[in-house]
Amino acid sequence: MSYCVNCGVELDASAKNCPLCNTPVLNPNEIGKVLESQSPFPKEKGQVETVKRKDIGILLSMVTLSTAVVCGILNAFVFRDNLWSLVVLGACVILWVFFEPIIIFTKQSVYLSILYDGAAVCFLLYMITFLADDSAWFAELAIPLVVLVTVMTEVFILCVRRLPRSFVTVSLYFFTAAGLLCMGIELLVGRYVNRNMSLSWSAVVLTVCGVLDIALITILSSRRLRNSMRKRLHF
Repeated sequence: MSYCVNCGVELDASAKNCPLCNTPVLNPNEIGKVLESQSPFPKEKGQVETVKRKDIGILLSMVTLSTAVVCGILNAFVFRDNLWSLVVLGACVILWVFFEPIIIFTKQSVYLSILYDGAAVCFLLYMITFLADDSAWFAELAIPLVVLVTVMTEVFILCVRRLPRSFVTVSLYFFTAAGLLCMGIELLVGRYVNRNMSLSWSAVVLTVCGVLDIALITILSSRRLRNSMRKRLHF
């Protein structure tokens, strides 16, 4: 014998609803099964609209531009001791130039991107000259160093993309570029500081890189050494 949970009227054993108040009749033993069959999560999956690269590019451009403008206004009306906002402007230019080929101009040539990066670094260094007492270092040291790093990076990427590429060959390109880069940096710094273009610490780096290059060339010339290295280093 069962009764309605709402009005208390006696129910027939086969009744599915109360004849008086139309309340559904549920067996207490089946309530657990009904709850298990009802998922607490919606059946339809929602999908968030993907953010477009163009929108991210606009956001990056506005953030860098507003940062440069706000710092310029503060420099002009509040903190007027020196032209520190020019350094912030140069940093914003570097940030935008570095990320624009990744976000906005995805099809831009990697060589052109590196060239733009070098130009942006030169722009930042030029902004720093307004804070320095002597600006001779910009033309005599900063520009040659940036050009050297940019050219070596371009050559390294060119070798990786155009020449045979493997773990051993990329290592060969890297150590060769690193040795030459260190030698060029020391020569340029020595020419600017004491007008003496001689090698000291870079000779050690160049020697180590040369030894590694000879070892890598030996591995490349021997198939058995290459296969042994692949098995031991798992590449």
